[in-house]
Amino acid sequence: MANGYRPEIIQRAFVDFIGARLHPFWSLTIPKLRLIARYTLSDDLIALRFETNRAFKQQISEMMGGWQGGQYLDLCVCIDGVYYQRSYSIVGLAHQPLWWLDDTTERHTADQRHTVTIAIKPQGLVSDYLTKQMPLASVVDTSLPLGHFTLGQTSIVGQEISENDKPIPLLFIAGGSGITPMLGLINQALSNGHQVTLLHYSRTVSSKLKHQWQQLNDAYPDFIYHLINTEDPTTYLASTRYLSAEGLLSLNLPLSDTQIFACGSQTLLAGLYEAAAEITLSTNKQLRDNIIVENFGNALADVDISSNQTFDKIISVEERTVYLRSRQRQFVSDTTILAAAENADVRLAHGCRQGICQLCRCNKVSGVVKNVQTGTVSGEGYESIQTCINIAMTDVVLDV
Repeated sequence: MANGYRPEIIQRAFVDFIGARLHPFWSLTIPKLRLIARYTLSDDLIALRFETNRAFKQQISEMMGGWQGGQYLDLCVCIDGVYYQRSYSIVGLAHQPLWWLDDTTERHTADQRHTVTIAIKPQGLVSDYLTKQMPLASVVDTSLPLGHFTLGQTSIVGQEISENDKPIPLLFIAGGSGITPMLGLINQALSNGHQVTLLHYSRTVSSKLKHQWQQLNDAYPDFIYHLINTEDPTTYLASTRYLSAEGLLSLNLPLSDTQIFACGSQTLLAGLYEAAAEITLSTNKQLRDNIIVENFGNALADVDISSNQTFDKIISVEERTVYLRSRQRQFVSDTTILAAAENADVRLAHGCRQGICQLCRCNKVSGVVKNVQTGTVSGEGYESIQTCINIAMTDVVLDV
């Protein structure tokens, strides 16, 4: 036997197999979460707090040492014998107390137990199950924290701010439940000493979230927040219900030097790009270059929109024909390929519809498509694409 070779007598996979039958939460290799509490943050936002298993804690410690504000988890949930994968934003930072826990005992318990909290807007099969039906102590498989909607996308992370330095302005723009990835991001930015402004557009004003922002405002003089209730004109920026160039200018920020983080509906994000295009900066750069968008929302940077348009109407291009080679079917597309297929009563595999879960990915045989998230135009040959975030620029053949 060669020196240094030590065969693994008992395989870790075998230990996992046996352990899972003794207790579903045990695993040496698979990160798992156990539901321990639910909290109502607003009329349309529920927070779920989970205990993490040994594999999750160990892999987090080895690979990251924690997670960044703005990241999310992919949960694998079994409902009636069918497994579904969905992505949900993590609330806050690792080891950060949950501000809405007023009970001292509960707060102490949360600190002692390694937990992770996600926020969910009940609006579908999986979200409704998680927020309303899944029993406490239930166990789900999870990914490690994912996503690049973090301060690491900018050059500001890790910068030391001395007394003579001017804080770098950060503008966070959220719509509805798009506020969830902002919770950790804003705390992280403020702890790094940066000037932070928040715009949150919503139909309702959550007292718990409002309390959080007021606490931060009291603790950090460089934190300013604007809660725009779209049903209350007294809360509007520049007398405008929706995001506009006038509203951005009314903030009196040095926009050319301001990093913008945005998360919300496709209409809100497209409206942000439209507003940015109307603003002329003193430098040669464009304001749109300062915008970082969460992948949960997709927006075209070069389209005109009105306030009542839907995403499928926003992405309007010349009609093209999409051929499904294996099924010997075809349909006309003037929006995302997935949306066009559904309009033609053609069912394609999909999950999140936002370019995250990869469940809609398939192979393109020929034709040109455009990614509505990045604006990237594909080649004409064989390649892998996601149907939920690509539009057909020419006739397209899919290996489906």
